[in-house]
Amino acid sequence: MKRSHKVFCFLVSFLLTVPALCFAGEFRVTRVYDGDTVKAGTPDIIIYIMLVGVDAPEISNRADQPDQAFGQKAKGVLSSLVLNQPVVVEGYGTVPYPDKNIISVIHVKGMNVNLEMVRRGLAEVHRENLPQRFDIEPYLKAEKEAKEAKRGMWILGDKYISPAKWRKLHGSAKEE
Repeated sequence: MKRSHKVFCFLVSFLLTVPALCFAGEFRVTRVYDGDTVKAGTPDIIIYIMLVGVDAPEISNRADQPDQAFGQKAKGVLSSLVLNQPVVVEGYGTVPYPDKNIISVIHVKGMNVNLEMVRRGLAEVHRENLPQRFDIEPYLKAEKEAKEAKRGMWILGDKYISPAKWRKLHGSAKEE
């Protein structure tokens, strides 16, 4: 590897692991795991991203267990928005699971993808342990509007279970 690539990789790694710093960079999404987790990269680096401020319905990690309602739909919509697309990643630090995923806002063609998932009713607002500079207000407004319009998972009404509660009931690799 050329020295310039090593320096670049070191700087990106450093910026991605310092929670107090924000960074932005352009990547291409190469895999969508669920409605709030993706893999992206450049020719030189690969990153794993969890969408900050949102929590999407879960996809089961066990063959004998069904997915949470709207889990596959959320994954499908996120895939349609970002898969194989160049995206701008606005990083806010890392989370400890599973492999120091970067918590980020993803922008594609100027659209805030995290916020769009909430608008479509395919993710709820994650309100805990948010980065200091993250503005949750647009997300809260979008969630309220999606609930009132009964978009996506909000059509379930009283039968809706939050992804956090679903993980507790069914066990999941994600930690609270």
